Amino acid sequence: MCICDLKIGQKGLVMNVQGNEKLAKRLLALGCIEGTEILIKRAAPLGDPIVVNFRGFDMAIRKNDAKNIIIRAAV
Repeated sequence: MCICDLKIGQKGLVMNVQGNEKLAKRLLALGCIEGTEILIKRAAPLGDPIVVNFRGFDMAIRKNDAKNIIIRAAV
């Protein structure tokens, strides 16, 4: 499951960041590490980009990049 599978208002826990090494390093440096809770806040009218909140700040991310963030649904 990736971030793109969540709907607005849903939460998930980061399991892994894959794909582009540059993107993965940047997300890890921002604190998007295993166990971090992510909340989907909103999406652009056409669905790209999406705005996620983790560790107290909002970040807009393209759907193509969001597909590389593997999560599991929060309980």
